[in-house]
Amino acid sequence: MTSRLSHTSVDARNAYAQAAWWAQVLGYAGDPQDPDQVGDEECLIVSPDGRTRILFIEVPEGKSVKNRLHFDLAPADLTRDEEVARLLDLGATVVADRRVADGKGWVTLADPEGNEFCVLRGDLERPDPWAHLVR
Repeated sequence: MTSRLSHTSVDARNAYAQAAWWAQVLGYAGDPQDPDQVGDEECLIVSPDGRTRILFIEVPEGKSVKNRLHFDLAPADLTRDEEVARLLDLGATVVADRRVADGKGWVTLADPEGNEFCVLRGDLERPDPWAHLVR
């Protein structure tokens, strides 16, 4: 027997705002069967195919140290640099820029509550988007 991931939970100071922000970033939407409202303490966003779910849960304490778990994003239809620019326009901030001259590398950003995530090269920039999974 094995388990499957039901959803990924993310602590938040404002679950509704975080869910709305990440829905913009990922192209996800709220659950139409249980729409989120401003002030909700738990807010769920779901991928277009319904397979990936992220639940934002309000907690009283703020983020104080580096994340133990974070998202790595690979843009589907933009370059890494175009996606970084888009996310900065949405309110992300740069934590570390690890881009290198040969075009490889990544950028670590923070969401509006300070949670780190990385933006890798996009599908358009890699001849084989799955090559990084094969050694």
